[in-house]
Amino acid sequence: MALLSFGRRAANTGSRLWFPLSRSLSCSSSVQQSWTDSCEQPVELPEGPVFSRSSIGTFFQDKPLLKNPFLEDALLRSYLRRHLPSRDVEEDLTKFGERIVEEIDALGLDCEENPPRLKHFDAWGRRVDRILTCPAWARMKEISAEEGLVAAGYERRYGEWSRVYQMSKIFLYAPSAGLYTCPLAMTDGAAKVIEPLGGASSVEEAFQRLTSRDPKRFWTSGQWMTERKGGSDVASGTETVAWPQDNGTYKLQGFKWFTSATDADMTLTLARIPDKDGHTKQGSGGLSLFYAEVRDGQGDLNGIEVQRLKEKLGTRQMPTAELLLHGLPAHLISVEGRGVASIANMLTLTRIHNTVSAVASMRRIIQMSREYATKRFVFGKFLKNHPLHVQTMARMEVETRAAFLLMMKVCHLLGREEGGVASGMELHLLRLLTTVAKLYTGKQAVAVVSEGLECFGGQGYIEDTGLPRMLRDAQVLSIWEGTTNILALDVLRCISKTSGQVLDSFFADVKMKTLGVAAGHALLPAVGAVNGALSGLGEFMRSAVRRPPSVMEMAARDLAYSLARVYMGALLINHACWDEASPADVYAALRWCEQDLCPVVTKDARGNYDPKTEAMDSALVYEGSSVET
Repeated sequence: MALLSFGRRAANTGSRLWFPLSRSLSCSSSVQQSWTDSCEQPVELPEGPVFSRSSIGTFFQDKPLLKNPFLEDALLRSYLRRHLPSRDVEEDLTKFGERIVEEIDALGLDCEENPPRLKHFDAWGRRVDRILTCPAWARMKEISAEEGLVAAGYERRYGEWSRVYQMSKIFLYAPSAGLYTCPLAMTDGAAKVIEPLGGASSVEEAFQRLTSRDPKRFWTSGQWMTERKGGSDVASGTETVAWPQDNGTYKLQGFKWFTSATDADMTLTLARIPDKDGHTKQGSGGLSLFYAEVRDGQGDLNGIEVQRLKEKLGTRQMPTAELLLHGLPAHLISVEGRGVASIANMLTLTRIHNTVSAVASMRRIIQMSREYATKRFVFGKFLKNHPLHVQTMARMEVETRAAFLLMMKVCHLLGREEGGVASGMELHLLRLLTTVAKLYTGKQAVAVVSEGLECFGGQGYIEDTGLPRMLRDAQVLSIWEGTTNILALDVLRCISKTSGQVLDSFFADVKMKTLGVAAGHALLPAVGAVNGALSGLGEFMRSAVRRPPSVMEMAARDLAYSLARVYMGALLINHACWDEASPADVYAALRWCEQDLCPVVTKDARGNYDPKTEAMDSALVYEGSSVET
């Protein structure tokens, strides 16, 4: 028998409940009677459901609001005011920023919540391999055309600054784009490859479509390079064969292991052309570049089977697939055996896009973090009034400013190269800095966005805030188009192939950018740090030629970091010397230059590249492992 039971009246008393006490309580009769009398008195409760008295309070945390990202970005606006002071550009970016807030950001969220799926068969058993994407993904394609997110780079309305204008729009767009920036990057890269071919009949219409502002004509392109042996080593990893046809075209047979934006309209891909005996030449000398349309005139896949969609850590909004090519009609668009050389321009563009997306993610997390800091009240004051919190955001801001200026430098160099006005030094810088920028900003993005999530506390880890997605998507930026180590080795190849001329250009440009600082200027400590790092870097490079080749391979990553940090320091100093620079510009330059700008020298002094280090590293990594070293 329960000690407490509800009386029969409870069901009909509305907000009045009776609690008769059981007579079996072990206490004196007088106490028991007193308790009974007390407990049998009705308890008044508020009108409504029983649990309405379980108050949860009235507080709900205000969420951070996305505001016009152009108007919220002081550095972007000051950079454009300095280099591209066009009222048209300012008005267009202001209007585009509003469109991001009012339309595009919600579409990007829709793409995240409704990822692509693969339908292998129709209702009657016919294999169709349809990649089904949400309407928001299709709308992103229309907006990309309307806003000229690819076209602006080829219309060249602003001369050598046209790429800066184009990439400024993509910079604003990327964090809200639901990863539609990936197909745009490959589309831009394909257009860059095709443009020099002029009026070649096989690609003329494709170029017009890739660079169209008409949503009904606009095409996107894929980039199908990676196979099962895969990764960055396309020279030994490409098995696809291109069989010649009587009409001068080819049919491709092979397996593409990783194809991003697989719903594209066309693609560029590498394959090997067999000789008359059916044998193919291995290595990069056996690879040629081909153009193919993904669908036939009826809209069906053109000799392609979609094996499966990849399940990824991030970038889930975008279809990435494994493809079996079985007779895909294609056109040869490179000199036979010169396929790898022909995609160099594509890699330049896609690496620049990667850099833009990396810096854009950093800028967006800071914009959201500082907006939230004005709303989150803890420990007696708003986050914006807690010095440690603001210091953390300031460090994120310094990283982002340095990355932004490096990004814009590379974009401007590309614009000068395309406009035919780049000097020899600038062409060397473009080759070197494109790789360095992609490498360094990819790592920065992961670190800054991760730090940014902490600015929101536990909410930074909750999926429906949209914040965790930013970190997942940022992680791809250090992997796609070459991992950090692959790109570091590319820096070494770049130095070697130019007999060190890229380094000569680098040193000369850094020195030039720090010359404008007058005696007594607040920036002198930063100038001293950059010049000291540059001097140490020069000594390291001069000594490297007398040391075993393995030294430079072990030092490659730290060398690339050193090039990035020194050059970013020079760019921050140069921008802070501008007549209209703000105190924040000067402060950012000083803060950046307080770190170790040349880690390759520091680590070399500690013996990190000693010939014995390789064996010691291996022993450390594999200690306790069954793998023999």
